[in-house]
Amino acid sequence: MSELVTGDAVVLGLRPARLPSRALAAAIDLAVVFCVFMLVSVMVAIASVTLDEAAVAAITVALFLLVLIGGPIAVETLSHGRSLGKLACGLRVVRDDGGPIRFRHALVRGAMGAVEILMTFGVVASIASLVSARGRRLGDVFAGTLVIRERVAAKRSVAVPPPPPWLVGRFSQLDLSAVPDELWLAIRQYLTRMHQLDPGVGGSIAGRLADELVTRTGIAPPQGVPAAAFLAAVVHERQARDARRVFAGARNASSAPPAPPAPTVFPGSAGFAAPAGPVADGSGAAGGPRPGHGTGQEGAGASSAGFAPPG
Repeated sequence: MSELVTGDAVVLGLRPARLPSRALAAAIDLAVVFCVFMLVSVMVAIASVTLDEAAVAAITVALFLLVLIGGPIAVETLSHGRSLGKLACGLRVVRDDGGPIRFRHALVRGAMGAVEILMTFGVVASIASLVSARGRRLGDVFAGTLVIRERVAAKRSVAVPPPPPWLVGRFSQLDLSAVPDELWLAIRQYLTRMHQLDPGVGGSIAGRLADELVTRTGIAPPQGVPAAAFLAAVVHERQARDARRVFAGARNASSAPPAPPAPTVFPGSAGFAAPAGPVADGSGAAGGPRPGHGTGQEGAGASSAGFAPPG
């Protein structure tokens, strides 16, 4: 089994946890629980020094039930199957159908764990885990749960398998605008991992995804087409449309005419006005002689400045 994210945000299809990793996670959890139990027992013993032996015995039994049994049940319920030991070992408890566990699953696991782990020092749980094909102990069998590995070695990305040739192009007129991205992601993850899933679990997931896709598009698959083949054909059609859209955008961008350059403005042309008023002579009254003025070169200066002499 391999990775698949369901609608409940549970990672499906990961490999079942085996005895060594489960034993290590259980040892970490038991160490933490016993430390908490000893700390709470010391605090209660100090607070109950004035009580009689019967009351102390009742409090001890209550602490045993609340801390050693109720603690793991509460942690697994609140963390959706991730206790401290399982989190450290990269494990998680899920239902048989891949969904997150609820209180009743954690309750059955915790009650059976008191018998097969605490009372028998883990011997019964170890034997059951070794005999089970998926490494389940008796608590998992009665609760309908499975301990899986959440962290596995990174693998190369796997491409979506192509649909059967006779289904290619059958859904070219299908309206895919109402299909959300979350559904596309779930379908893609299923298709890339379907050959590694348990056949029963994989078939139920494919049927569920196909039903939701039919609800979104309004068109049912052809008669006799498997759900997995229908999903692959629809995903192939979406990828083909995306590819055509990308290529069309690139082709339009390459064929568009270049933008005209911005006009350059030079001094003395547009945007610059000639000074008004008479031109100073060469006497220096206007701040000294200017080039082309005061030496009989007024006409030439005026002509070079673009002014025509009077006729």
